[in-house]
Amino acid sequence: MSRLIEAMVCHAPGEPLRREMVMLRDVRADEVLVEIMASGLCHTDLHQLDGSSAPFPFPVIVGHEGAGIVREIGAAVSTVQPGDHVIPLTIAECGVCGNCRSGRTNLCEAFLATLGQPQDCVTLDGQAVSTYSGVGSLARFVLVKEMNVAKIRKDVPFDLACLAGCAVATGVGAVTRTAHVQPGENVAVFGLGGIGLNVVQGARLAGAGRIIGIDINPERGAQAANFGLTDFIDPRACPDVPARIRQISDGGVNHAFECVGNATLMAQALESTRIGCGCCTVLGVPPDGTSMPLATFSLQLGRTVKGSFLGNVKTRSELPKLLDLCASGDLDFDGLVSQRLPMSRVNEGFDLMRRGEALRVVVSF
Repeated sequence: MSRLIEAMVCHAPGEPLRREMVMLRDVRADEVLVEIMASGLCHTDLHQLDGSSAPFPFPVIVGHEGAGIVREIGAAVSTVQPGDHVIPLTIAECGVCGNCRSGRTNLCEAFLATLGQPQDCVTLDGQAVSTYSGVGSLARFVLVKEMNVAKIRKDVPFDLACLAGCAVATGVGAVTRTAHVQPGENVAVFGLGGIGLNVVQGARLAGAGRIIGIDINPERGAQAANFGLTDFIDPRACPDVPARIRQISDGGVNHAFECVGNATLMAQALESTRIGCGCCTVLGVPPDGTSMPLATFSLQLGRTVKGSFLGNVKTRSELPKLLDLCASGDLDFDGLVSQRLPMSRVNEGFDLMRRGEALRVVVSF
């Protein structure tokens, strides 16, 4: 049956989130009700809140990096049970469509078919409330389809497990599932926030040689060194970043990753790669309408540009394995969390992100 739940709602671009009691409709046959135990804050949430990249209409409940416990399942659900620990997923994995069976992409056709479609899970005083990326994890409970939920091991705490739902999958997956970095190859990472740090530790896991980080925050160099960074460049003290990278890496890196969402940095990342075989992978989400300035001669010289959505990680079958790497110590989840806050201070968490004072903020009710 429908229920009133607590949620943090943003009513208009630039406004702070407000605690509201919203109505969550009943569970349908193919759906799962998840109680959210922890949620990480991501820059794409911030872009929605600020209105710079806002694909979902206001009012909206942001949050897409959650972890929680299954509390109720629909009559047709068979792969999870009440009490299971799960991550609600932004990208479905139906397992039967052409994309799922291809082995080449994580962009399930069921996910693509729902992009931009109206949502009907949550209302406030009779008005529809959007749930960001179909999740909206800054709420006490969320409703997702069975193909949008991944069962995870129970021995990883929720405040760490939630990071696999976006930051870890996006960064580590971009290295291992999109770019396919090989042992000994050199890597450059533009932007050392939550995504960039996971690119760094993904590159370390892949056996990369030089791992070069670029960030205007000098503290990020020392922080990223704990995840495997070998070299750091502060662009404010370096007039030609691509040239410096090519110098450090003896002609250019094999792989460059743009993790900010800045078109100028995307172009710099491409120019920092090696002629003949260099690859630039774009992870950052730019403001709506942004175009990447591209010198076509760079492509004729054998360089390539790739995009990556959630690291090309298949969400139900592959994402839970990231928790195995956390449990074994091969991936550092705990070092990514710079602040843990109660949900009542979620606006403070976003302010920390705006000021560049946070790696990953995790909030919980």
